[in-house]
Amino acid sequence: MPDSFDASWHDAALAGDTAALAALASSALQPLYRFCYYRLARRRELCEEVVQETLVRAIRDLDRYEPQRAQGNIFPWLSGLARNEIHRVLAHERVGASLEASWLRIDAELSAVYARLESQPLPDEVLERQETREMVNATMSQLPAHYREALEAKYVRGLSVRDIAAALSTTEKTVESQLTRAREAFRKTFLALVGSWEVEPNIT
Repeated sequence: MPDSFDASWHDAALAGDTAALAALASSALQPLYRFCYYRLARRRELCEEVVQETLVRAIRDLDRYEPQRAQGNIFPWLSGLARNEIHRVLAHERVGASLEASWLRIDAELSAVYARLESQPLPDEVLERQETREMVNATMSQLPAHYREALEAKYVRGLSVRDIAAALSTTEKTVESQLTRAREAFRKTFLALVGSWEVEPNIT
C-alpha cells in the first residue's frame, strides 16, 4: 500500500470525504485479502467477511489511527484490526482455536526475525521460487510491505536493481541492501510456514 495515508488524508476522511474513504477501500482491499487468506485456511467466504468487517471497523474507528506515528502507512493498523476479526470468525469454527494458536506462534517468531533484519543484515540468498506456488504466495502475503514490494519488483516484474533504484529515487546500494533483507525475510517466513503447514487444521 502507498504511504499516503497522512494527516491531511486523515482529516479529510474523518470529515467524511468520500474520495478519501474510497482511496482507503481501494488501496486496502487486496493487501487485506492477501493477509487474511491463509490465516483463514484459504476459505474465501470467511476471508471476504473478515476483509469487509475490517474495513467497516476501520472507517468507524478512524479517529484511533495515528498517521504521524504510522508515517502514513496505514496497513499495520489495518492488519491489527483484521487479526481481531479473524479471532472473532475462528471462535465459531470447530478448529479455529488450533489454527489461531498456530498463527500466533508464527507471528511471534516473525516479529523477532523482522526486528533483527532491520539492524543485522544477513547474507544474500537466492529466492527459492521453485517451491509450490501456494507456499510462495502464502509467504509473500505475510511479509512486511516494503520487503514484499522489493521482491515483486525484482522477481515478478523483472526489474533490474538500477530500475528499482530509479523508480524509488534512491541508490542501487540501498536497493541491494533492501533485497538482501527481503530475501532473508522470505526465507525465514517460508520456513516458519512450512514448519506449521503439515499440522495446520482444515476448516470445513
